[in-house]
Amino acid sequence: SDRLGCLVVQGYGLTETSPVSHVNPLDAETSRPGGVGPPAPGTECRVVDVSSGEDVAPGEKGEIWIRGPQVMKGYLNKPDATRDCLDADGWFHSGDIGYVDEDGHFFIVDRLKELIKYKGMQVAPAELEALLLTHPKVADVAVVPKADEAAGEVPKAFVVLAEELSEDEIMAFVAERVAPHKKVRAVEFVDRIPKSPSGKILRRVLREYGRQG
Repeated sequence: SDRLGCLVVQGYGLTETSPVSHVNPLDAETSRPGGVGPPAPGTECRVVDVSSGEDVAPGEKGEIWIRGPQVMKGYLNKPDATRDCLDADGWFHSGDIGYVDEDGHFFIVDRLKELIKYKGMQVAPAELEALLLTHPKVADVAVVPKADEAAGEVPKAFVVLAEELSEDEIMAFVAERVAPHKKVRAVEFVDRIPKSPSGKILRRVLREYGRQG
């Protein structure tokens, strides 16, 4: 925002929501940096525990569910896929993990299918990536699950370095700042992180690699 000399705000939506469901106010005092804003007019939104299906409290993470006039009726000729994401009450299960603050502003954390399952607890790769990118010696990073006999999966970080840094230093940096189940427990240094032309991390490329080693 400082560099461009104008207000920068984020919104949120999916193809299935035509595509906008949330938008930040165009007001520097009420928009929330890093957030996607409150629901659009006429739109309802819930944050739901992925295990119980119950609404979670403000600040707690869960799957984003959306209901409104912009939500699709279903996928063409794909009734099974439609049933997987649209329930009988009209709620669209987005597959995105996020939370809502006390003022009704929503924040998106990660994709449900990307969550790492550590001893039954869920770890969002994007949260660890954002943390690691604050380290001045880390140029780029991607976090994926690595298979683990005891825990099921553990977070593994693929790291592109800007300056020399050891695996232990990276793991210690994260461990000092997160809950124990979110610790990065494996690190691999790479020359680059595979990404799509739009800049999205190609997790599917790293995911299998991460599970294997």
